[in-house]
Amino acid sequence: MVLRIPPPAPASRPSRRCESAWAWSLPLVASAVRRTGATRWPPRYPRRVDWNDVRFFLALARSGSVRAAGAVAGVSHSTVARRIEALEVRLSTRLFDRTRDGYALTDAGRDTLPQAERIEREMAALERVLVGQDDRLAGRVRVTCCDEFVSAMMIGELARLCEQHADLELAITADSRAFDLSKREADLAVRTLGVGATPPEHLIAKKLVPVVIANYAAHAHAERLVNNRDDPASRWLAVDDRRFATQMIAASSYPDRPAWGAFSSLGLLLQATQLGLGLAMLPCYVADATPSLTRLPCPDLRHVADLWLLCHPDLRSNARLRAAREAVAGALFRQASLFRGEYDRDSCREHPDALVRHTVTKADRGNSPDLS
Repeated sequence: MVLRIPPPAPASRPSRRCESAWAWSLPLVASAVRRTGATRWPPRYPRRVDWNDVRFFLALARSGSVRAAGAVAGVSHSTVARRIEALEVRLSTRLFDRTRDGYALTDAGRDTLPQAERIEREMAALERVLVGQDDRLAGRVRVTCCDEFVSAMMIGELARLCEQHADLELAITADSRAFDLSKREADLAVRTLGVGATPPEHLIAKKLVPVVIANYAAHAHAERLVNNRDDPASRWLAVDDRRFATQMIAASSYPDRPAWGAFSSLGLLLQATQLGLGLAMLPCYVADATPSLTRLPCPDLRHVADLWLLCHPDLRSNARLRAAREAVAGALFRQASLFRGEYDRDSCREHPDALVRHTVTKADRGNSPDLS
C-alpha cells in the first residue's frame, strides 16, 4: 500500500496547523484504503471492466468456489482468485466475502449479478449472430448428447464429415445435463424428452427417433433369474430414482420381483446386467446390440421418450453446423429400427466388439430427414 503524500514545500516549513491537519487525516485515509481494498490513495478512476472479468465473476458467483469457477472458465483457480481481486480493486468495491465454506456475494456483489448476467446474454447473442453468418466449412463443432451409446452412433458419420473437410474440429460431450445453447455451451444437442414433451420454444428442434425400452437379462443367467424366484439375483436392477423404478416394475410382467441397487448411469446399469446381478429395463438401442444380453419371455416393449436434435436459431445458417446437423440426424435416423426395438440379433452377434451396431436397410437410407 502506497500513500502518496506530497512533501512540504522546500521554501518554507509548514505551520503547526498544517502538521496537525495531516496528522488528523492520516487515520481516515488508512481507513478508506482498508475499506475499499485500493492499493494507492486516492484510487485511480475505475477503468473499463474487462469481459473476461465478468465471466470470472459469474462463474464464482454461481459456484462459490474458485476451483469450480476455474473449471468452468477453463483456467486455474489461482487465475480466478487473482482476476476477482483485481476487479474488486478496479471497482473499489468488495464483491465477495471470503469464508471457510467458499466465496459468498456481498450486497454489492448481489446488486452486480443481474447486470453481469445481462452482459453475458448480450455477448452470447453477439457471438451467435457472428457465428451464424459464417459460410465456411471450418472451425469447431460442439455437440452434446444424452449418453455414450448415442455418441457412438453419431461419431462415425461426423468422422466422415471431418475427412471431407479437414478444417473441421469436433468437440463431443456425452452428458445428460441440459447444456445452455443460448450461452453457446454447445452448438448442437441431442436430448431425450419424455413422450409428449416439447423442447424449449426458443430453439430449433427436430424429433429424430423413439426411445423404446424392454426387459433384459444376461444370456447366461436369464433362465435362472426368470424361473427361480427364490434366487437372490431374481430382482430388478434400479436407477437412482427409486420412485420411477418402482412405478415401472409395478407396470411390468414381473411385478413381484423387488428393486435392488441404484445405478447412476446407463453404462453402469448395462454392466450390472451383463454380470448377472439381476433383471433390467434397458433401451433397445443399447441392449439389442449387446450380444451377451437377451430379452425376457415377456419383454414389455414401452415407448418412454424421444430423441430430439436441438440448435439455436441464430446458428441455423452456419455452414459447418448445418452440415453437422445433417450428419447427426442421418446417422440416428438410419438406425431408427434399432431404436424401435425391431432388432436383428444375428447381425449384432456378428460384431461383438461394437458398442452399438445395426444393419442399415435400403428403406432407412431413403428416409433421412432434411434439416437444412
